[in-house]
Amino acid sequence: MRWPNGAVSWRRPSYATINRMIENPIYGGAYAYGKTGAASGDEGACFGAKRRRKARETWLALLPNSHEGDLIWEQAEAIRRMVSDNIPTSRHHGAAKHGDALLVGLVRCRRCGRKLTLRYTGAKHDIPRYSCWRGWLDSGEPRCIAFGGLRVDDAIEEALLGVVSPAAIEAATAAQAEASKRRDQVRDAFVRDLEAARYAADRAFRQYDAADPANRMVAGELEARWNRALVTVAGVEAKIAAHDQTVPQQTVAPISLTDLAADLKAVWSAPTTDARLKKRIVRTVIHEVIADIDATAAEIVLVIHWMGDVHTELRLPRRRRGQRNSTSADIIAAVRQLVLIASDDLIAGILNRNGLLTGNGNRWTRERVTAMRSNYRIPVHRPAADGAEPHMNLSRAAKFVGITPKTLRIAAEAGEIDATHPLPDGPWSFSREVLAGPAAEMLASRTRTRPARAAGQHSDQQNLFGLIT
Repeated sequence: MRWPNGAVSWRRPSYATINRMIENPIYGGAYAYGKTGAASGDEGACFGAKRRRKARETWLALLPNSHEGDLIWEQAEAIRRMVSDNIPTSRHHGAAKHGDALLVGLVRCRRCGRKLTLRYTGAKHDIPRYSCWRGWLDSGEPRCIAFGGLRVDDAIEEALLGVVSPAAIEAATAAQAEASKRRDQVRDAFVRDLEAARYAADRAFRQYDAADPANRMVAGELEARWNRALVTVAGVEAKIAAHDQTVPQQTVAPISLTDLAADLKAVWSAPTTDARLKKRIVRTVIHEVIADIDATAAEIVLVIHWMGDVHTELRLPRRRRGQRNSTSADIIAAVRQLVLIASDDLIAGILNRNGLLTGNGNRWTRERVTAMRSNYRIPVHRPAADGAEPHMNLSRAAKFVGITPKTLRIAAEAGEIDATHPLPDGPWSFSREVLAGPAAEMLASRTRTRPARAAGQHSDQQNLFGLIT
């Protein structure tokens, strides 16, 4: 800092000092006047006038590029907006923090309009939970909504990876170019109207200038026409200015978004990716998320406001406590079918071969399959004492019917015989009752007659050739 006597004293910078420097228009080479005003009220009258900083829109004067600054005005304004956006307020997202929650500072309550607060729960304090209780804390209002953040973050992540893809970015860029083209056409029409209005104003001025000042009636009429033409010019210029102000600003270049889409999934799933990087990516494409709870349907309703004024609604079922780490319903249904023909050890291998994991993301073992069965009351596979198994796999079923496994599999795939195939890379299951039924007998008889019929045709051909010779 510089003292009044001209001496310079170097000190460690503080947040307040840097913030005052960035907020000061002098930093960007601008002249400002009327930044503060007297505080209104009895307090100022009793204890002396107090001055308060006014909003920038109410300053008396703000003249950019009036003198040489440390930076040009555009760069200074960009830095000021960036610092302002890093402060979490009702209008800004705030800077990305270290926590794993993706939507901190982005979720807003649909009922009261306040931003949802975030807190981490669980034994390790790593389970995010979004709550709207600011009204309860401030004024004792009833709490609005609260829900767990894991499923919500997963849904936002899936939607983000689907939107920020090369095809989606290409379509969005094309749509933005088309919208920009239409806006340019509207502006061109305004420009043509402005040219016509200026020509009419110039023509009215020349008529007024050529009139005899002594003829006051003619001069007054021409002056009125000239004034009306100038008002028309001002109106068209105002329309052009309003049109230019409503042009949406592009926050990210299409090239950078395309590069991001090419490697986003790899970057997102990398174990070394920092949570703050993911949050910055989310803030690049998502403006905010409006949240509500549908108590009738027991669903979390999310409306994603993407950059570019596009909205997407998501409905997620609310989880019960501990439901996130539970086994998938598809795996449970598959195990119920597999226990009819396979032991726990074989089931674990089948699940791993299909790339399925437990609720905690682990590979399956015999012990984990046993625990899962016990939890969901699924009976264990027990071979029949007399050897008459009520259900059989493909090879045993084919041997029971008396046909090849390939023939039986093709018939099952065609729906000619009832069978279950719980997993794509897993065994088929056939019921003994079905294998002893008419459909299996018809399949076996049709398969047995094919070789005999072929042999009969071959003998007839030989006899025919003998007669010819």
